[in-house]
Formats: sequence, C-alpha cells, structure tokens
Amino acid sequence: MNSVPLISVVDDDESVRESLESLLKSVGFQVKTFEAAEDFLSSDQLQETHCLILDVRLGGMSGPELQRGLIATSHSIPIIFITAHADEAMRARMIADGAVDFFLKPFSEEALLAAVETALNHRGPAMNQDRET
Repeated sequence: MNSVPLISVVDDDESVRESLESLLKSVGFQVKTFEAAEDFLSSDQLQETHCLILDVRLGGMSGPELQRGLIATSHSIPIIFITAHADEAMRARMIADGAVDFFLKPFSEEALLAAVETALNHRGPAMNQDRET
C-alpha cells in the first residue's frame, strides 16, 4: 500500500484540473482528476482518496449533491470545495455539512495546500465536531 496520500480533484474545467494536479504533485501528493462527480463515484479511487477537492457547480451531479451522497453512504472523505459562484449561505451550509474549507476562485495555492494538510490531519466522520484542540 502506498503511504503517499491520494488527493482527488473533481472539476469540469480542464485548466483547473491540470493546474491543481500540477500543484499537488509538486508537493508530493498522488493526484487523480475527474471531470464529473459521477466519474469519481464510479472510479476505483473512491475508497483510496484521502482528500477530495470538489467544484460546487458541475455538469450532472453537483458538488453539494456528491457531498450529501458520500455522507449518506458513510464515506468520510474530507472535502475542500472550490467555486467561482458562491454566497456566504452556501459556504456556511457546506462547512456545516462537514467540508474542511470552501474557496472562491481564484484562491491562493498556499491557502489550498494548508486546507489539504488540515484535511489529512483530521480524517474521519464529523470532522468539524470531533476536533481535539
């Protein structure tokens, strides 16, 4: 089993997928990218993913729909949402539902990498409620 964490990226924008893949690989992560939520769900990467970077608006199933589906099936993958279209109510709802973070595009690479590290350090169900300080 490989000890390098796998980060999966789901975004329908090819340039975003490519840039995130390059960034994450440059700091030593394994990366798999997907154009659609359905592609991620049907992949063999679902069980292997340590952190999911997920666009809110996708063709087909949306990011929040995928999040709810993962919760309903007891998949406790830490999620970081990214979007070009957001409002504070949406951000609050995604965080309340367990997302590690929520970024409006464009976002800083440093902030995203910090969120990935947070996600990897706090894997498990109900991460936001169960954190020990």
